[in-house]
Amino acid sequence: MTVHGLQSIFQEQEMTETVHDTEGHGYLATFIGKNGRLVILRVPVHGLLTIDLQCCEGDNIVQVENLLNALEKKLRSLLHGNIKRVKRLPALIRGAAVDRYWPTADGRLVEYDIDRVVYDEDSAYQNIKIMHSQQFGNILILNGDVNLSESDLPYTQAIMGRGKENYAGKEVLILGGGDGGILSEAVKLKPKMITMVEIDQMVIDGCRTHMRKTCGSVLDNLKGECYQVLVEDCVPVLKKYVEEGKTFDYVINDLTAVPISTAPEEDSTWEFLQLILDLSIKVLRPTGKYFTQGNCANLTEALALYEEQLGRLSCPVDFSKEVVCVPSYMELWVFYTVWKK
Repeated sequence: MTVHGLQSIFQEQEMTETVHDTEGHGYLATFIGKNGRLVILRVPVHGLLTIDLQCCEGDNIVQVENLLNALEKKLRSLLHGNIKRVKRLPALIRGAAVDRYWPTADGRLVEYDIDRVVYDEDSAYQNIKIMHSQQFGNILILNGDVNLSESDLPYTQAIMGRGKENYAGKEVLILGGGDGGILSEAVKLKPKMITMVEIDQMVIDGCRTHMRKTCGSVLDNLKGECYQVLVEDCVPVLKKYVEEGKTFDYVINDLTAVPISTAPEEDSTWEFLQLILDLSIKVLRPTGKYFTQGNCANLTEALALYEEQLGRLSCPVDFSKEVVCVPSYMELWVFYTVWKK
């Protein structure tokens, strides 16, 4: 009865039906219209009835809405009010010139209000995109991972200690941070010297031009009165500092988030994090502090594994963590402060 009632609507739309064999798992059919519309109708023996409607660019949106309204009205009529819930999801736009869909760290798909691409280049290390969001300003996206937007000052503040630290006259080491956000904020606090080590010149170049609300003018020159930017791999730089006995009051690691799993393909990232952590603690002064991001607050298992790593360092440490809402991430993010016991 339900299938027959819905079929009449598709017939009115002059859509051609093809029924598919589900081997006893209910009814499955596709309906194709002359204008390229495609409807997939699945009616299980019990449970969730789904209708997926696909249409082409340039289709009459009013007609599409009318078709969906007619289907919903017919379903309610056929089932005599026995429907527990009807949920109509917003349309997904596939293959658009500007990609608006980016995943969160815990695997949810977010549609951003992105309206244009302002920078898109491949460096020797990664794909670099800077896209404009109507809410968040320009957003830096590296290899498909949302890194930072011009509205994400809470991220920068959190990874620097949330205003609880006195940077005046101190020596600071920033690992990564090619967007310039941490450097820009740290310079304002009158440190003795900041050394920033960023491997990718093209990230610096893109952000210097398109993320100025984040970096200000600090990336215009690689050396300033109280800072220097080294465009190098931070691992050999850290090893050199360890050999020389050079130390810092603050080490800020803005390289990468904690991996989301312990799957074999993540092993190299865990090893990299462990290496950076060990070297950073070795160049940290006895009273110094190490700041880093963790990951999404929902990834409790991955964060617990990272905390276990903190207990395996060459010297004993204590740590604290803070959960902060980073606007463009649209999720809560965990930050760590680590210090020597």
